[in-house]
Amino acid sequence: MNITREQILSALAGVRDPEVPVLSVIDLGIVREVIIDGDSVEVKITPTYSGCPALQVIEDNIVHTLRDKGFPKSRVTTVYSPAWTTDWMSEEAKNKLREYGIAPPQEAAPQDLVSIRKPSKPIICPFCRSTHTTMQSAFGATSCKAQYFCDACHQPFEYFKAF
Repeated sequence: MNITREQILSALAGVRDPEVPVLSVIDLGIVREVIIDGDSVEVKITPTYSGCPALQVIEDNIVHTLRDKGFPKSRVTTVYSPAWTTDWMSEEAKNKLREYGIAPPQEAAPQDLVSIRKPSKPIICPFCRSTHTTMQSAFGATSCKAQYFCDACHQPFEYFKAF
């Protein structure tokens, strides 16, 4: 069997994030490396943060997807360094978030390597594109998101925090 990196990446594009199902593991940028050794495949991933409750589900879904696609000798290795950053998300991923109703991450200020503070720029509403938004809670449905409200269109929405 002649396995290519492109075949593996194509299969991984179908593996969805269980917390934000509009995004794949490729969109998120958590796939760091694909190692092919004969008929064995190792996928190295970096979680969005070290305490991510979806990590085991993601790992299992990667292995099951690859095995279903004809790569039975597949495994996942989790790598924590360097730490994941929202800079690894594709622009397509950020557009998908916006279309899904989640404000995509803004660029972190250069001095903020990992910022859990309120963003310095206004968060843009994914529904009406207004900058007249207010943080309701620093934490949304998951730790990587915050809850916002748009004062223009009166819609609540989540903001995917920049890390």
